[in-house]
Amino acid sequence: LNVRRGYGIGAFKYGSIKCRWDLARQGISVLAVLPRMHPLRLGVGDFKTQGKACNQLNGLRFATGHYVQALDCNMGVFIGEGFKVPYVLRVFMPFEKKNRGAPRCRYLGFREHIFTAREGTVGKCHASAEWTFGTIYQRFLSGMGTRMHYGHPDFVDGFWVRNRGGMSKSSPVVNLSEDIFAGYNVRMREEGSPHIDALEFEKGRESTFNAASNFFSKISGGSIAVMRSRDNHLLCERIGIFQSWSFYFTSVAFYLSNLIIDISIYLYVLLFVMFTLANIDLAKLHALGSTFSTEWVMSMGIFSIFPQLLEMILEFGALKAFREVFGLIPAATFFFIFQNKNISSSMKEGATTGIAKYFFTGRPMANQHQTWRDIYVTYWKSHYKPAFTLMLIYIVYQVLVHQTFQGALPMVLIVISFVSWIITPILFSPFPRWALIEQDIREFSAFINGVAGKDESEVFEVERRGKSAKVRTLWECGLGAQISEWSDTSMEVLILKFVLDFTLTAYIMTVIPAEILDFLWIYIVVLSFNSLLLLMYLLSNLSNIILNLQTVGWLLALPVGKLVLGNRVMLPSIGSRLPELIISFAVFLRALQVAKQAYLIACKAAYYARTCSGSSQNIARRHYLEAIRRAHLYFQQHQVDMAEAYFLMLSNTVVSLLLMVVDRICGHMHTWWLLNREMARTNWGEQYLLKSPPQMESDQQREGSNYTSEVGSDYSWDEDGGVG
Repeated sequence: LNVRRGYGIGAFKYGSIKCRWDLARQGISVLAVLPRMHPLRLGVGDFKTQGKACNQLNGLRFATGHYVQALDCNMGVFIGEGFKVPYVLRVFMPFEKKNRGAPRCRYLGFREHIFTAREGTVGKCHASAEWTFGTIYQRFLSGMGTRMHYGHPDFVDGFWVRNRGGMSKSSPVVNLSEDIFAGYNVRMREEGSPHIDALEFEKGRESTFNAASNFFSKISGGSIAVMRSRDNHLLCERIGIFQSWSFYFTSVAFYLSNLIIDISIYLYVLLFVMFTLANIDLAKLHALGSTFSTEWVMSMGIFSIFPQLLEMILEFGALKAFREVFGLIPAATFFFIFQNKNISSSMKEGATTGIAKYFFTGRPMANQHQTWRDIYVTYWKSHYKPAFTLMLIYIVYQVLVHQTFQGALPMVLIVISFVSWIITPILFSPFPRWALIEQDIREFSAFINGVAGKDESEVFEVERRGKSAKVRTLWECGLGAQISEWSDTSMEVLILKFVLDFTLTAYIMTVIPAEILDFLWIYIVVLSFNSLLLLMYLLSNLSNIILNLQTVGWLLALPVGKLVLGNRVMLPSIGSRLPELIISFAVFLRALQVAKQAYLIACKAAYYARTCSGSSQNIARRHYLEAIRRAHLYFQQHQVDMAEAYFLMLSNTVVSLLLMVVDRICGHMHTWWLLNREMARTNWGEQYLLKSPPQMESDQQREGSNYTSEVGSDYSWDEDGGVG
């Protein structure tokens, strides 16, 4: 800078710097420096401006020329496509158009080829969804003149974007999905954003299951923030009917529909519970002409594959189209049932807390094994808890119908839903080998019974680890989530949720017959017994043996029930009284959670009162967090989490063993299905690439060719069939 007679050292604190690699000097050469008054990212804590949008705004200062393109790091292009770019850019300004002040469009989109589709089934599912949305859908809307910009690879009019706020918005929280706001900007200014098929760049998507789930969580959580934006509000007021077709996917409507569908699943089963309690069976529903009397098997998701099938027939031919579409249906069914639940859970969390979180996907390799501990930490709140809730409601419906001798709907789609939420992460976990299964069992068992974070003095450490998702034990996982929920959610939302839960619980207890509610006294007595075990647990320096006894203690309901209600519990048989026991237990758990909500709302009100009266903020907050810790233990939340975790361990073990047997007997069928034929062709006990090169390389070795393979792999299978 001194050589070029620019700013001196210390003249400014922040700056944007344009650099390039100097081959002659073998170092970085500074080309330009633009001073800034503030850092690149503004704000504190979770409320900082979005990093990707800030990088774009920073780089846009140095962009020259008429057109600008921003590529993500997961993108690439074949050199042949690069030769097309000058001709494609003529869409902005055809030869006959002389006025550069009014080009034909401001953004220009094009096709994307998802090259990670060859990495495995997850990559194929992502590629299929991306091709449908990024090619078929964009092509159709471009023909109607209603397409909106939705991602970074589009070309943009450089002069226009430098004078219209940039290529994306970077406000904290609100602009988590930063790129679609450029499309909003184009639409509000009545500019064009067409799509062409003459150009195709490569793009990589997530190829592992956990990374894919984080991606869906990020964009669905960001849609909640979009609903609070001024741009979305203005467009909803002024947009027309044809633009609304594009706006359905471009904005939040698609994610909102997933949330409504998810809520309707629970309402559907609860409705049949109410029908049964009201003595309305399937025959009466059929006599009334209601469609509820028949099983719902077909869904709109099944019919949505036909547009994609027809498009693939036109583009790739019938043989490949039928093979790709129908061959992917089993995997896509489990994958998207799971991800739709992921979308709805992220939206519910964003709506209640008001915070849109950024999820780092990392995009790891497809053959990376996902441990059961990581799977539980990722999905326990979004999938496993709702799965157990839906399963419990479904069991209540079935036992009610069994007791009243009415016809019952099997509800196949409901069963598929909660089963998919439980087993799908294991189905998409590569390498079901005994060594890895044994390792996961040991690690998950240590995670369930770990004592880290259980001491009262570690409550702030639990809060910190819960926010960073670096929990060490089941206790930290559950308590950290409780602290986050009761700290981030506003008092108004908590009270509204409590009123709704209390009203629903009171209504259920009103419509359930009194002879079933009599069984609640059994669980109240068992809870009293468990309270004594809990006292022993606290006095015995947090012994896990006593805590496990407390979890198992709920099995004492039958012997205790005989003491409380006499022979009524056993007569005429235990099987005939099982419906009352199950239904009353479900109602008891529901009432216990409502009582916990009332206790914690009172504690939060006391916390607000202490802080407003001038008491120490740190002391008041510590007491509030300790109250959350006590509620997590005293109201049996942690014990329920332990029981569910043991159930998941059993389920994971059974599914993994079945996959291991299939993989061993059927020639690595699971590995071929999940990853590719390249990984599946390695025999058991043989290291990957030990005896022969990859097939895609050996296929290139023709007779008389001088080609030799020099490509190896850092991944290998050990003697037990694990990954090395």
